[in-house]
Amino acid sequence: MPLIAIVVAALAIGFEQLVQWRYGPMGIIAFVALSIGIKAKNTVIGGVGAVILVMLLAQSG
Repeated sequence: MPLIAIVVAALAIGFEQLVQWRYGPMGIIAFVALSIGIKAKNTVIGGVGAVILVMLLAQSG
C-alpha cells in the first residue's frame, strides 16, 4: 500500500511539473482547481479547472 501511494504521488508531481513547464501559471491554476474540485467533490470548481486545461491544450495544438 505505501509503495502504491508513493508511485501515485510521484506521478501527480511529475504531471504537475509538466503542466507548469508547458502551460505556465495558468496551467498550474487550472490543475489546482481541478484537483481541489475532485477532492472536495465540488463539480463547479473541478469543471472550471477542466475547462481551463482543455482550453490551454486546444490553444497549443
